[in-house]
Amino acid sequence: MNYYKTTYKYQLVMVLFVLFALQSCSDFLEQEPGSQTSITEQLSTKKGMLNALNGTYGSLEANVRGERFAVYADLQGGNLKFTPTITGNSRGQITIPINLENVYSFQDQALDSDFTTFYDESYDVINQTNLILEYVDALPDATDVEKKQIKAEALAIRAYSLYLLSLIYSQAVGNTSPDAQLGIVYNKTSLSSGITYPKRETLTTTYSLIIEDINAALDNFSDKSLLTGPSYSFFNSTNAKALLARVYLSKNDWQNAFATANDVILNSGVSLTPTENYISQWEQTNVPIAENMLEFSIPRDSGGEVGGSLSSYFGYFSNTNYNKYVASQDLLGLYESTDIRKQLFLEKALPTLINGVFVNVNYSFTKKLQDNPGYSAFRLSELYLIRAEAAFELGNLETAKNDINTIRARAKATLLTTTDNLEQALLLERRKELCFEGHLFFDLARRNKSVSRNDGCLSLNCSLDYPSPKFVLPIPRKNINLNSNLQQNESY
Repeated sequence: MNYYKTTYKYQLVMVLFVLFALQSCSDFLEQEPGSQTSITEQLSTKKGMLNALNGTYGSLEANVRGERFAVYADLQGGNLKFTPTITGNSRGQITIPINLENVYSFQDQALDSDFTTFYDESYDVINQTNLILEYVDALPDATDVEKKQIKAEALAIRAYSLYLLSLIYSQAVGNTSPDAQLGIVYNKTSLSSGITYPKRETLTTTYSLIIEDINAALDNFSDKSLLTGPSYSFFNSTNAKALLARVYLSKNDWQNAFATANDVILNSGVSLTPTENYISQWEQTNVPIAENMLEFSIPRDSGGEVGGSLSSYFGYFSNTNYNKYVASQDLLGLYESTDIRKQLFLEKALPTLINGVFVNVNYSFTKKLQDNPGYSAFRLSELYLIRAEAAFELGNLETAKNDINTIRARAKATLLTTTDNLEQALLLERRKELCFEGHLFFDLARRNKSVSRNDGCLSLNCSLDYPSPKFVLPIPRKNINLNSNLQQNESY
């Protein structure tokens, strides 16, 4: 029986390896019909390498834009609720999207996890970066500066992908030493190097490896990417530092979080979008707000037609054409009447079935994510709030208050006049400023706070008390079946 199990496992891994390698190759390059390009051949020239890097960005963009990850932090934390069904037998009824039903109820299942695709695609992206890193130094037709730039972007993509995995699958730093907490599997070699059965690193080691990759990227960046497209679509030294600041914040490394955020604020050349332009820049079509430091470009065909954007989940087009997710009153009620960020909500009355009768009920769509929006990874407002939180933890209360007030003043919200209750003020400001940008649930976990969802909550579990094993998701069972060294998260 053991022999059969081992043989079956080996055969299955080999099949997966072949499929995975082929998929990685096809992700790298759009090939002509009938052609086949080996990974070795493709990555042997600068052109092939840049096609590979561009394909890796495409895979990363598709993964973070996918509905599961794109709505996860705001949905779980309580910023989002659902719209009524437009047509069919369920017209007017409000239901939980089936592909997030278990996650939303804090009851995801290891055997059939809602996030299996995200887990697999994340490691696919990581495998692609590892292939690039393994071949880039041997390029015969690239300069040393070009090789370093390719290496820098691949390292940054790998670090970012692994950081996102750690948010989903590793508990936030809490009362337990991170040396004793489970991190994630940190792959630094591609599948072409052979099949391994790695264990999960500790959380301490996971963060150290992410930081090591980012710092290595920073040592290699040149002035600009070699890829064609908007400069804000690719990793560079500025947004890599923004990632580093966020990682330090997650690690509770307050001194480095403060210093790194401060560096970006003072030296990046990026400025906060002023009050008078704040709403109009969020409303503009196809271009991100100017303070954005990284927004992954959405896919377009040769005619410029969009292949997918976040409006697929948040968009409103008419009363018979709208998508699933709108702001909850839990969020809307936080804004003062003078706060200009209230203008970033599009209120529409939609027919809703209540006690068997259709009633027009108001729903608030976010204007941040209309008109072909891409996934915004980093913008300068977050860096001010990272610096504020780090300053608070370091005892620099006036600095923390001033940074919060910088964001509040831009929004025409009431300014803080004392340093009382700064932790609450920080969380509140992050929730209002960064809503729908993938932060709230992770912020609550990081600050060791409980979740409380009220308006529009359809789950049997509308609250989640901290600490809880349900702040993280299960490693998909199929991955554990293939790798017995892969330890499952508690309660799954």
